[in-house]
Amino acid sequence: MRWRSRLGRLDRRLFATVADARLPGLERLVPALSRAADNSLLWAGLAGTLAVSGQRPLRRAATRGLLAISLASPLVNLVGKQLFGRTRPSLDGLPLARMIKVPASASFPSGHSASAAAFATAVAMEAPVAVALPVALLAAAVCFSRVYTGVHYPGDVLAGAAIGVATGLGTRRLWPEAVTGAPRVVTAPPMPGHDPDGRGVVAVINPVAGGEPSMAATVRAALPGAEVVEADGRDMAELMSEAAARARVLAVAGGDGTVNLGAQAALEHRRPLLVIPAGTLDHFAGALGLDGPEEAMTAYRSGEVVAVDVGEVAGRVFLNNASLGVYPELVDRRESIERRVGKWPALLWALSRVLRTAEPEKVVVDGVPRRVWLLFVGNCHYDSRGAAPRLRRRLEDGLLDVRLLTAASRLPRLRALTSVLLGGLGLSRHYQQWQADTLKVSSPSGVVRLARDGETFTVTGDVEFTKRPRSLLVVRPAD
Repeated sequence: MRWRSRLGRLDRRLFATVADARLPGLERLVPALSRAADNSLLWAGLAGTLAVSGQRPLRRAATRGLLAISLASPLVNLVGKQLFGRTRPSLDGLPLARMIKVPASASFPSGHSASAAAFATAVAMEAPVAVALPVALLAAAVCFSRVYTGVHYPGDVLAGAAIGVATGLGTRRLWPEAVTGAPRVVTAPPMPGHDPDGRGVVAVINPVAGGEPSMAATVRAALPGAEVVEADGRDMAELMSEAAARARVLAVAGGDGTVNLGAQAALEHRRPLLVIPAGTLDHFAGALGLDGPEEAMTAYRSGEVVAVDVGEVAGRVFLNNASLGVYPELVDRRESIERRVGKWPALLWALSRVLRTAEPEKVVVDGVPRRVWLLFVGNCHYDSRGAAPRLRRRLEDGLLDVRLLTAASRLPRLRALTSVLLGGLGLSRHYQQWQADTLKVSSPSGVVRLARDGETFTVTGDVEFTKRPRSLLVVRPAD
């Protein structure tokens, strides 16, 4: 086609212009930068630096950046390069000092550029400008280096960068950005005997939840009067109950699973719950408007307490959601190896296994037989459509948000799971959504595998989902 020919000529002219450029001082620096980005080692190192910074937004930026690269790299190398197969540029006339080892793979699109743009885009979604801007400039320098060293045409780099930006933005489908603001709640009376220094607070720290290694020290410094208890291998449910029994306020530092155990203990002993985000995702903390330990400490000092709903299934509460079908299977597979390889690599491995082996589950939902890929039951209504929503505007509406993805011959496994991960795209008649205050589920096998706030368990017999409206008191930032 004529337009392709014109673009090709323009691409070669731009490459020649860069190849002829003489930039004193950069003849050795730029090739070294390009080599540093091989196999995304540069970005892995930056992610490690951000992760150990002790700042929650930077930890989230590191996690999202690596997730973006894990999506962009196979898309470029296993799909793009195989599909286009473009030959690398000729190195005739390129100064020897600028040359690096030319990869054997196809030229279009640039994998280095895709990874650089993916990481920079993901970091920009979480980190402050003072961090995001230098990362973006470094990513741009890596992209330029691929043309300057003669291994890519400018078009290769632009296409790779575009894919990187798209996958960076696409991570929001797998992992939502930190929530800003807080949903509607019911204000409760102030905490009795509230002490700004934390007297009466018992804080239980889960050191393996994925948060700061120094979380206990952070809490002690912010609340010198509080009693701080580190789990240290003890049974978490028992530890939470003992702490709640002697506390005026029960504080919990950990991820959603840890916070869930704290909520059960707080309900049992009728204590306010202070959530200190220290996990990987922290959905409930985000819903309360708590983005990190500092916000939690500020919220405690304000003394404001609100009442929120909890859901209940098989005698166990859930703060975010409970589900059955492919999601519990995904969690089980991820947890089987995540301590060895980390959460996100384990999740990708688990997803690949589920894509190959998952089968729809036969259940009876409110008396109607179904074959389902996923049954999602949310604590309060979630705003977005789809089988795996993430954002709530209210935490006290008294309702369960039920999302059902049914199985049929025209909704095979790959499309069903893709719909779950990508927010319910193309679900049509296979997807149903409604609100209720109770939901009854049974299985012909008599056994139901459930996930609840990211933790899995098995129930024998019929299962009933219910609500406990405005039953949990939690500490929340003042409006």
